[in-house]
Amino acid sequence: MLPNPQTALPHDGEIRIDASQLRPGVYVRLTVPWTEHPFMFNAFVIANEDQARLIAALDLPDLFCDITRCKVPPLPKQVLAPPPDKEKEEAKAQMAALAAKQMAEKQARAAVMNELRGRLDKAQKHYTGAAKAVGGAIDRFARDPKESVRQIAQVSSDSTEALLADSDSAIVLIAEKAHEEGNAAHALSVMTLSLLLGKQARLPADALRALGIGALLHDIGKSAIASSILHSKQRNKHEEAIYRTHCRTGHDDAARAGTLTAPVLDAILHHHEHLDGSGFPDGLSGDAIHLAARIAAIANRFDNLANPFDSRLALSPSEVLSKMWTREQKHFDPLLLQLFVRAMGVYPPGSIVQLEDGRIGAVVTSASTESPLSPQVMIYEPEVPRRQAIIIDLSQEPSCRIERPLRLQDRPAAELDYLLPRRKINWFHPGGKGQ
Repeated sequence: MLPNPQTALPHDGEIRIDASQLRPGVYVRLTVPWTEHPFMFNAFVIANEDQARLIAALDLPDLFCDITRCKVPPLPKQVLAPPPDKEKEEAKAQMAALAAKQMAEKQARAAVMNELRGRLDKAQKHYTGAAKAVGGAIDRFARDPKESVRQIAQVSSDSTEALLADSDSAIVLIAEKAHEEGNAAHALSVMTLSLLLGKQARLPADALRALGIGALLHDIGKSAIASSILHSKQRNKHEEAIYRTHCRTGHDDAARAGTLTAPVLDAILHHHEHLDGSGFPDGLSGDAIHLAARIAAIANRFDNLANPFDSRLALSPSEVLSKMWTREQKHFDPLLLQLFVRAMGVYPPGSIVQLEDGRIGAVVTSASTESPLSPQVMIYEPEVPRRQAIIIDLSQEPSCRIERPLRLQDRPAAELDYLLPRRKINWFHPGGKGQ
């Protein structure tokens, strides 16, 4: 096994050690490509004597240690007498069996990643088709509202069917929307979030399909408003009054299609109403706001905070949930907001997080209700091929916990390219576990 010439020199703060100095608690970095050894990481704290012996059996010309990351210091360097041939062969056989076991575990992790990638590819295919259909329907709505509604209804039906058919299938949301997809991206995100919440609230399939249509059309009235007003950070009183007309305009335009139900139209008209009566256009409060509108209001607010027009103002999914729960709770139906937080999880899928050992990762599936702080996390490890990226189920690793969520804007491009390669549709939610 040959060392990788790019990793055979010490990193800053590292010292060179040899196999005689290894023991549990020592932080070691291996100098071969990830595919050529059986361990999960290229650099790690040795967990037990078997790992120490297996590293020694690799017979690497270079081993490096970062003392600051060791739980115990390396042993003093020793000159070891070679073992008798019989002991050497027995040890070799034991190490081969251990290496085979760990390599099988590594391959199993790769299989998990492949399965996850398959779900993402399927979800991306659905999203791409839906974005095209919704974008076209919105563009031609004024000319042919009946046909536009038909296309929107088909997208809602297909999306609802996908959600109900397989609770573990990936539901793609938009965390870093492409501007060229415009209103379609926001509409799809609000639809997906609304369906996720509606499913959590145990709405029947027909109600979910209607909810999806209302969510996709909730901003249809904005097409008549100048973009300078829509994207203004500080509207004056006159501009705000114009902006608020999009709810009524959208409702009236949608009603002219003649095929939409009352709950759909209500979601379009009242998705900016607040439970405390402080919303618009009618200042409704409490149960006067239809259920579909209350659900769309939560989904719309979440996406607006996570994906504002100015991406520099975007909050992480965790920050959005925290703000809605602690500072804006009075605006929303308390039971629905609680269900939404439960469905999304403390660390929603797509969140970038830092673990307590300093590693950075992306949450790839939500945590179960039994272990809400322990989702599955894909680890950023540049030396590991991304198609074999390491996924850790934190519920099975009690010694490894999330320290804090991170903001996408603060992370380097190489890290995001590895963790979130579909940056235009880069966080998803498998709607099953514990819900």
